[in-house]
Amino acid sequence: MPGEFPLQTAKRKVEKQLTESGLRYTVLQPTCFMEVWLGPALGFDFPNAKVTIYGEGNNRLSWIAITDVASFAVAALDHPAAQNRIFELGGPEALSPLEVVDIFETEQGKKFELQFVPEDTIRAQKEGAQDPLNESFAALMLGVAQGSEIDMKSTLAVFPMHLSNVNEYAKKGSVHA
Repeated sequence: MPGEFPLQTAKRKVEKQLTESGLRYTVLQPTCFMEVWLGPALGFDFPNAKVTIYGEGNNRLSWIAITDVASFAVAALDHPAAQNRIFELGGPEALSPLEVVDIFETEQGKKFELQFVPEDTIRAQKEGAQDPLNESFAALMLGVAQGSEIDMKSTLAVFPMHLSNVNEYAKKGSVHA
């Protein structure tokens, strides 16, 4: 995610200490988890067809499944190409939040109610945050609004695996909706 905020700063500090420690390491930096950001807890309430969109909803993100990050972690354990490397991880395709809504609407066969939170509002929330948690959360929302496309071609050349996509996630979600 772009910009400085407490959670990001803490992660990068730990990564820096690890990379300078002399120990072998592999750092995985996943983008937005689809199960978190495309779930009811953060405003993507697909069971009730109501979605909060951060920003205008047009910037694309490479949504990734939590299980795919776990698969990368396992694959990297003894893989020589993973030694002393940092990998940005994303899903198989970059989709905007509005494109994701279209996928869920098609899968569920109903129109979703959308509520937009402007970037200026999120920025003001970040700047006015009274604690590191709220500042970090606002920064993450701003990051979702601004998008994050990760090109996975070179990573998948080293670690060939199937990456879960938003369509698969929407199909699973509509079964439980």
